[in-house]
Amino acid sequence: MVNTNFTDQPLIPQITEEHESLRKAVREFARKEIMPIAAEHDESGEFPLDTVKKMGAMGLMGIEVDPEYGGAGMDTLAYALTMIEVAKADASHSTIVSVNNSLYCNGISLFGTEAQKRAFLEPVASGEKIGAYSLTEPMSGSDAGTMQSRAVLNAAGTHYVINGRKSWVTSGPVADLILLFTMTEPEKKHKGITAFLIDASKPGFIRGKKEPKLGIRASATSEIVFENYECPVENVLGKPGEGFKIAMAVLDAGRIGIASQALGIAEAAYEAAVQYARERQAFGAPIGQLQMIQQKIADMKTRLEAARLLVYNACAAKERFKVTGERYSTEASMAKLFASEAAMFITDEAVQIHGGMGYSKELPIERYYRDARITRIYEGTSEIQRMVIARNELGLR
Repeated sequence: MVNTNFTDQPLIPQITEEHESLRKAVREFARKEIMPIAAEHDESGEFPLDTVKKMGAMGLMGIEVDPEYGGAGMDTLAYALTMIEVAKADASHSTIVSVNNSLYCNGISLFGTEAQKRAFLEPVASGEKIGAYSLTEPMSGSDAGTMQSRAVLNAAGTHYVINGRKSWVTSGPVADLILLFTMTEPEKKHKGITAFLIDASKPGFIRGKKEPKLGIRASATSEIVFENYECPVENVLGKPGEGFKIAMAVLDAGRIGIASQALGIAEAAYEAAVQYARERQAFGAPIGQLQMIQQKIADMKTRLEAARLLVYNACAAKERFKVTGERYSTEASMAKLFASEAAMFITDEAVQIHGGMGYSKELPIERYYRDARITRIYEGTSEIQRMVIARNELGLR
C-alpha cells in the first residue's frame, strides 16, 4: 500500500507482496518468452506479435486500468516494476508495453467518456487490440504548435475530416486504435489542437514507411497518413482545443514509463558487467580486482540506484495525483532525465568493461547500448525535461 498521508514532501512507495508477485511473474515470463527471441527480432525488426498477445493475456497491457474496462487495476509502481523487468529482457517489448499503458490507455482513462472507454479502452487494456499515440509530425517535434495536419468539422457537424502526415508513431504499422492529436484551429497554435480516437480500419487511414532504427528495432515505428479520414464527433477525446493539455498530461505518465525502461536496460547492462568482471581473467586475476574496473562498477551502481529512487518517487507522485489532482510533471521529468542519462552511462561502461566482446553481437551488451540511446529522445528529450523541471521550479508554468 502507498502511504496516503500527503505532505509537501515526495512519497516513497512500499513494495507489497502483490508487487513482488507481479514482478516475479513478469521476470519469469520475460526470461522464458522474451529473452530467447530478443536478438532475432532486433536483427530482423519483426514485430513480436505472439509475445505481445501473451503479455496482454497476463494483464500487462492495461496495468492501471480499472478491471471494469479490461485492465489489471494495479498502481503506478506495479507498472514501473513491469517495465523494468520487460526492459531487462528486451527494450523493444517494453516500448510496446509503455505506449499501450501510459500513452494510450492512460489518456482514455483520464479523459474518455463511458462510451469511449468501452469502444477504445477495453479492447486495448485487455490485450485484444494494440494501441498507439500520435503527436509528432515530420516538421513538428518538441514544438507541437507547428503541426501541419488538420481536422475540419463538416457542415452538418457530424464528423471531422482529417488530413495530414504523422511521424514516429510507435506501433504504427500494427496498431488497431490510435490516440491522435491534430489541429482544428491552427491560428490558436497549441490551444487549437484537438485529440481524436482513431479506428485504423476505416477508409482514409494509411500506414506509411516503417522507420529503420538504431535501437528498439522490434518495436515497429512508422509514419501514418490521413487522406480525408472521417472521424465522428463522438470520437473527440475531451473537448475541441484541449488536445495539447491532454497530450502533456499523458506524457507525464509516459515519462515514468520511459524512466522505468531506462532503468531496466541499465540494470541488465550492469548485471552483465558485474558478472563479466568476476569471470574475465587478465594479468592472472579477475578484472574485477583492478581498481579502474572497480571504479566503473561503483559509479554504475550508484547511478543505477539513484535512478531507481527517482522512478519510485515519480510513481508515488502519480499516486498522489490520483487523490489530490496535483500534477507530477517535475517528478516524472526528473526520473526520465536522470534514468535515461544513467542508462547511457551504464551501458557505455558495460561495453567498455567487456572490451571487444562488448562490441560484438554475440552478446546483448551492444544492444543494450543502442536501445538506451532512444530514452534520452522520445517522450520529451533531455533538453525538454530540463526545461520542464526548471520552469516548474521557477513558477513559469
